[in-house]
Amino acid sequence: QVQLVESGGGLVQAGESLRLSCAASGTIFSIDAMGWFRQAPGKQRELVAHIISDGITDYADTVKGRFTISRDNAKNTVYLQMNSLKPEDTAVYYCNARGRLTAGRSFGSWGQGTQVTVSS
Repeated sequence: QVQLVESGGGLVQAGESLRLSCAASGTIFSIDAMGWFRQAPGKQRELVAHIISDGITDYADTVKGRFTISRDNAKNTVYLQMNSLKPEDTAVYYCNARGRLTAGRSFGSWGQGTQVTVSS
């Protein structure tokens, strides 16, 4: 019912920046929260950052102060600005969204993932 399309990943050197985008499409009544997760090879998927309906944000300790999550509600899009990238940020980054299809039906969706590689 809801599809998420991610873009913006790539290969950069340590200290450089990337901006990830994730656009939600479909019949959506409301989006309550959107977030970014990442998964490195051999490791469990972890929360990077999320933003909820009232604008409150939260970040993993490892990215706090370097990454910024934001939303464009008119476009149903979430962004992740990643500055001062480190090799340990290398992972596949996944977008997640949850909300309502109707007033009484909720949803949760994942994007396909976008690769971020940071060289030393």
